[in-house]
Amino acid sequence: MIGISKLYCGSVEPSDALRYGRDSKALPSHLLQFSKDKKPVVVWNITRRCNLNCIHCYAQAKNEEFKDELTTDQGKALLDDLADFGVPVVLFSGGEPLMRKDLPILAEYAVSKGMRAVISTNGTLITEEKAKELKKIGLSYVGISLDGMKEVNDKFRGLEGSYEMALKGIENCKKAGIKVGLRFTINKHNAQEIPKIFDLVEEMKIPRICFYHLVYAGRGSEMIEEDLSLEDSRKAVDIIMERTKKLHDMGQPTEVLTVDNHADGPYLYLKMKEENPERAKEVLELLQMNEGNNSGRGIGCVSWNGDVHADQFWRHKIFGNIKDRPFSKIWSEPDDELLLKLKDKKKHVTGRCATCTWLDICGGNFRVRAEAATGDVWAPDPACYLTDEEISGK
Repeated sequence: MIGISKLYCGSVEPSDALRYGRDSKALPSHLLQFSKDKKPVVVWNITRRCNLNCIHCYAQAKNEEFKDELTTDQGKALLDDLADFGVPVVLFSGGEPLMRKDLPILAEYAVSKGMRAVISTNGTLITEEKAKELKKIGLSYVGISLDGMKEVNDKFRGLEGSYEMALKGIENCKKAGIKVGLRFTINKHNAQEIPKIFDLVEEMKIPRICFYHLVYAGRGSEMIEEDLSLEDSRKAVDIIMERTKKLHDMGQPTEVLTVDNHADGPYLYLKMKEENPERAKEVLELLQMNEGNNSGRGIGCVSWNGDVHADQFWRHKIFGNIKDRPFSKIWSEPDDELLLKLKDKKKHVTGRCATCTWLDICGGNFRVRAEAATGDVWAPDPACYLTDEEISGK
């Protein structure tokens, strides 16, 4: 996760994170990526059921009952363990998390245990009443997926009218006083929508947006050919940086992040080095704190059935099940070779990744994408758009 607004627009300084000792339990949400202990943010896919049929769904969700979901009591036991382990944030996802009736109970329980609870949703089920309920239980943030304007989004979502329903969900969250933001997955079919999405953010005064680079997992594994070219990825990041700066310059300091391609970090630093060398030094320090991709270390995932994964895209790699062994034990005392290696993956990456100047601030980028494209977990990430000259540091 690369904070474009934090780094490019200077909304965060290295001293901001250092003031809290870089301890994940003490850091405010907007500084959590700069923690030193890297206590994992845990994505809990509480259900595989969803009312939509998105073509890039990593969970391959369907609108049907699944019999293997954790019970409410098992979910509370999981949350007890996560809280004791020091997990700062639980992200409730799916499927569509609001399809699960006990979501409010589980989210409220997470908050009562001292963790921040957020949800990732398509937004179509957030009525005024539901938004008020989510506000009451102390939800920290609602991320609503939107992959373009009406025509493009509805095609991706597999339901006509889903765009308007999502916008209504955003309005309902804002009305209830819940911090709400957008989630946008970039690919060939919607990259041209990025400026329009920024227009929407400006018009609706949406405080946060995350742009996700495409990951080849779940139904998204069928979209490898739909990923942007390396050149177009650079162009997309350029547009994101330009539009973020425009918002900040006009007095609308929207939080903008890119996710799932840590080449964005050194790319932004190199741009800052040309534009503002003094600020570039601070950007480099913050990127070093961030450490790049943290799958298997600073982020983890629990599936609807209790399986534990390195992140939400690693569903084909299971490190244990919380019904047999607590997440904290699976995570901190791993008996799986891959999980052990992911905790220090810089030693294991090969090719241009192994010799890259920016390995310490990229972390080897996305291993699951490398595996999907090449069959080798440790091969270079094919979505890295840095040139050979750039990775050599020349």
